[in-house]
Amino acid sequence: MRFAELRNTEGELRAFQVRLGAAGLAVLVALGLLLARFVWLQVLQHDAYSAKAEENRIAIVPLPPNRGLILDRNGEVLARNYLAYTLEIFPAQVRDVDATIAELAAFVDIQPRDRARFRKLMQETKNVDSLPIRTRLSDEEVARIAANRWRFTGVEIKARLFRKYPYGEQASHVIGYIGRITGADLESLEEKAVAANYRGTDYIGKAGIEASYEQELHGVTGFERVEIDAAGRGVGTLPPTTTPQAGNNVGLTLDIRLQEVAERAFGARRGALVAIEPATGSVLAFVSRPGYDPNLFVDGIDPQSWDELMSSPDRPLNNRAIAGLYPPGSTFKPYMALAALELGKRTPRTTISDPGYFVFGDRRFRDSKPGGHGIVDMYKSIVMSSDVYYYMLANDLGIDAIAGFMKRFGFGARTGIDLEGEAAGVLPSPEWKLARFSRPEQQKWYAGETISIGIGQGYNAYTPLQLAQALATLANNGAMFRPRLVSHVDNPRTGERRYFEPELVRQLQLQPEHVAFIKQAMAGVNIEGTAARSFVGAQYTSGGKTGTAQVVGMKQGEKYEEDKVAERLRDHSLYIAFAPLDGPKIALAVLVENGGFGARTAAPIARIVLDYFLLGKLPSAPRRAAPAAEVKSDAKSD
Repeated sequence: MRFAELRNTEGELRAFQVRLGAAGLAVLVALGLLLARFVWLQVLQHDAYSAKAEENRIAIVPLPPNRGLILDRNGEVLARNYLAYTLEIFPAQVRDVDATIAELAAFVDIQPRDRARFRKLMQETKNVDSLPIRTRLSDEEVARIAANRWRFTGVEIKARLFRKYPYGEQASHVIGYIGRITGADLESLEEKAVAANYRGTDYIGKAGIEASYEQELHGVTGFERVEIDAAGRGVGTLPPTTTPQAGNNVGLTLDIRLQEVAERAFGARRGALVAIEPATGSVLAFVSRPGYDPNLFVDGIDPQSWDELMSSPDRPLNNRAIAGLYPPGSTFKPYMALAALELGKRTPRTTISDPGYFVFGDRRFRDSKPGGHGIVDMYKSIVMSSDVYYYMLANDLGIDAIAGFMKRFGFGARTGIDLEGEAAGVLPSPEWKLARFSRPEQQKWYAGETISIGIGQGYNAYTPLQLAQALATLANNGAMFRPRLVSHVDNPRTGERRYFEPELVRQLQLQPEHVAFIKQAMAGVNIEGTAARSFVGAQYTSGGKTGTAQVVGMKQGEKYEEDKVAERLRDHSLYIAFAPLDGPKIALAVLVENGGFGARTAAPIARIVLDYFLLGKLPSAPRRAAPAAEVKSDAKSD
């Protein structure tokens, strides 16, 4: 019995020893694995994991650069920067954004439009850490939030640079505005391979010079190393830091004082004005009325303000100077006369009889003056603006000759100005009509359509900028320069200034005596013709041409009565001018939507602008508009 018990005890001991050995071996293997892992992590992978640990301790934070300034030709600042504090929410760190905003409202004033703008930004922007719920906090508000910072997760106060447009609506279509970067903007930046330079940047140019010269204005993003704690908050900066490089300052050809005079001359009227220096193509004034306040867009425009801009019947966001298309009316006639001279279809002394109408087929084309102008030569046709003269001339020239000649002056083609959104316009021709319409009966060019083209009506449709460039080319004896709004770019770091030289587009081969005759006839317009009333007492000699363009067609025999037509269906008022007559320094085009006769509305605006530009004279009182009866009783083209 005792022997059996002893054998059992020995068996159990051996089993225990086996288990103990297995356990010891397992421990040894585990220790070996731990040692191997330790060697792998601490020796072989030391550098890699040390770098990762350093990354967890140090964050690389982008430093957005200061945006460059925009200045006028005299150094007046049109767009600048200023520092202000914003209250920002990090949506990814906040459980309930609406609840957080409600709690913040107990410490700072948060208006309904602030909430609406915040929701709009959340919908439109992607890949951003934080969004502002309130901008430009007062010192008191900053202190109040800082004292209660512990109450909020995912909320911070940040110091940011803001864009300021000190002149508000003035020159707004030139300067443009900046706005928050959207997903579409990011895609565009990636396509241009510059997205990396926008890390940490919230804003980008959206319109005007801010958009077209974005790469000059933005600058180069810098970076700094920030030591962070376990909660992800910064506790200090570490060297080295890559300093951001401020954007370049952009100097315009625009004279903001001249711009102010021009805009005030429009008053509450809608329209556009473009003034160009003929010898260089420099744009001196660029008006599109009404304008808008670009400061609305800096923080991200709120829905209410956006709806007001978009729903306004005056379309303040529409850049009429480069995107508005209008019939040129009688401002087209000097070019028609020059075409007749150049192509040998008329001489200055050739006369026609103007009975007040021109019959073509079964249609009667009326003159702007009932009873006509009598015997008319080319000089009188321009000075008194005879429609019949140009009805006949258009018929004699034919549409192909008209289109071919007008194309040389840039009609129906983009000028290439350094702004985005320019329209090409419509220079009518059989080829254009064939491409424009789909049905065969619409595609055919009818001879009767050429008649209206001769007085700047029909399918003619051009931008005010095109009218100004064409006139600058005529004033400059056929030398056409590309219109330009930026004269130079300054590097604020080095002081280097880079100029943009005038760009000659083409030199039109015109007979000097023909050009001189047209200029003298246009001078007659302001001395004894349709615009004489607006230039009484002028201390300089200028050339000009009035124009009135139909908005709606008139039936055969129907008489136009302005006071019986809805305001927005009334004729447009146009006027083009250059001055002085010898050695022109300025050429401009004025368009007033639904302004009626060119001599009554557009020409007085031009006189104000020319007086200031040439004489430094400011208008002492609004110039009285000439009564319709004193200008034309039935004008349709001037």
